[in-house]
Amino acid sequence: MANWLKKNWFMVGLVTAVFLAWLFPEPGARGGVLQSENTTRLGVVLIFFFQGLTLSMAAIRDGLMQWRLHIFVQAFIYVLIPLAALGMILVTYPVLSQDMRTGFFFLAVLPTTIATSVAYTFMTKGNVAGAVFNSSLANVAGILITPLWVSVWLQAGGVALPLGQLLLDISLLLLAPFVAGQLLRPFVYRVADALKKTFSTTSSLIIIFIVYAAFCNSWKDGIWEEEGTKAALTAGAGSVVFLALVLGLVVLGIRIVRFDHQNAMAALFCAPQKTMAAGVPMANLIFEGHSGLGVILLPLMFYHLLQLLVGGMLVTKINAAGK
Repeated sequence: MANWLKKNWFMVGLVTAVFLAWLFPEPGARGGVLQSENTTRLGVVLIFFFQGLTLSMAAIRDGLMQWRLHIFVQAFIYVLIPLAALGMILVTYPVLSQDMRTGFFFLAVLPTTIATSVAYTFMTKGNVAGAVFNSSLANVAGILITPLWVSVWLQAGGVALPLGQLLLDISLLLLAPFVAGQLLRPFVYRVADALKKTFSTTSSLIIIFIVYAAFCNSWKDGIWEEEGTKAALTAGAGSVVFLALVLGLVVLGIRIVRFDHQNAMAALFCAPQKTMAAGVPMANLIFEGHSGLGVILLPLMFYHLLQLLVGGMLVTKINAAGK
């Protein structure tokens, strides 16, 4: 039990945050004692500063020249997967609430993970340099591409997003800390690399707090009286279907372009994954003040858990087949 908790403490923390928000919504809601409207923004700054501080440019340069892999992965992350999400949303339109539809589309336009995609690629003897480059590129590009996609989505639904102000906020709260971390890294990289695990743990705790604050506002504003357990069941089932759809498309794409084993593994574990580390802070900025933020985050939470479980099973299956 202790080993399981050690491995899965982050997901346990997320579930606990939702439960605590239900029991004690006042402290984490807007205007509460925790001042979440300010502390969550500070947390976002720290997360992206840590990412900039620990991201090795040397590793990125090693994977720079593999253009076919880069085009494949980035096209999936920011074009094909969002289009697949639109198709799924259209098919299931009567079943999903507006916030849930927004949640699935937001999930689809997020960048990939960095740590998990690189780790799974390494474990299956894939192209690690290519995985590092593509996951890093997607996360930097996502600072601008994800809000642009969300703006298009909201405008199509008749909701105007103050894009200029949002991009300014994102530049100040996401891009500027990331760049500051990168500029500082050459001087402190030994210390930064030694503290990488500490930075990662701190970022995970900040994400748990942001999720807690989001659900506090949702509970306080009565969103769950309308959504109820149906929202969780819908998000869970929809995430299973969406992950299966995305994985199927990625595998089909890999076969069409005929990647070798190394590039196939990098594509398989970079293209379909979606980051919670960047996704939760971005959602907190893009949908700031929206009482349905807790519902919007549900598909990302379920998808994150599923991609970890399915990724682990794929690693085991691929390695067993290669023996």
